[in-house]
Amino acid sequence: MRLVFFGTPTDAATALDALVADGQDIALVVTRPDTRRGRGGASSPSPVRAAAERHGIDVLTPVKAADVLDDISNSGADLGVVVAYGQILPPAIIDAFPFGLVNVHFSLLPRWRGAAPVERAVLAGDDETGVCIMRLEQGLDTGPVFASARTPIDPNESAGELRLRLGDLGAELLVRTLPEVSTVNPAPQQGEATYADKLDVSEFQLDPNRPAPELHRVVRAGNPRPGAWMVVDGTRVKVLRATPSESIDSAAGSIDESARLATVDGALTLDEVQPAGRRAMPGVEWRRGLRAPDVALDQA
Repeated sequence: MRLVFFGTPTDAATALDALVADGQDIALVVTRPDTRRGRGGASSPSPVRAAAERHGIDVLTPVKAADVLDDISNSGADLGVVVAYGQILPPAIIDAFPFGLVNVHFSLLPRWRGAAPVERAVLAGDDETGVCIMRLEQGLDTGPVFASARTPIDPNESAGELRLRLGDLGAELLVRTLPEVSTVNPAPQQGEATYADKLDVSEFQLDPNRPAPELHRVVRAGNPRPGAWMVVDGTRVKVLRATPSESIDSAAGSIDESARLATVDGALTLDEVQPAGRRAMPGVEWRRGLRAPDVALDQA
């Protein structure tokens, strides 16, 4: 079959690389427009655009996917493949393919339909997750499933690390499943649906009135984006990595000289932090630099 590929981030580029290695006929790649880095900075192509250009595949970067409908219709493609494109595709795009579109979704549907399935799985403390190859419909990740694969979530794994693993797992599953798409009827989703809403930065502020294991999940889910954070002495500090530990004899919100944040239940060792405008550093180095015996989170 002749394909059009829709995708944007690194995990989507992994799938594109796998399709090329498998010898698939990719007529066109559609990805999000280039992004700018900082004020007046140079534009930066998406990982999918970079991969497509490396493979010599034509690339389109529309603001709206509907803008490339004519290009898709003229490509002669039979099937569309979507991996983390970052935009809902309109009915006209779905109808443009004789065999429709398949989507690589990073959860075990119907759990965690929506925009942030990996981060929501980590925040919820799920023991496992996976990948589904599904037929794309207008509903939010409601389409029937061709194939799925499961994987445990390591209790110390960040969302970024998990996403990379799921990208590899999804690419392998996609290559195995594509030959069946034109002949096999996918199975309807079974079970209770949950929704992975878009992430809000406010969700990732560390609240010492929550137990340390919960805050540990917040740190893991926020790495690399949007990042768990706290405010200390008026300065915003990202917490990149942390480890739950036993309670310390301090009020909730206090940070001792070993960079342990006291909570209502246990403590959270701040293994790696990044103060605003500075480099990432070990938490104990940051804490030592504060030169104060008593340090606590600023709280409203």
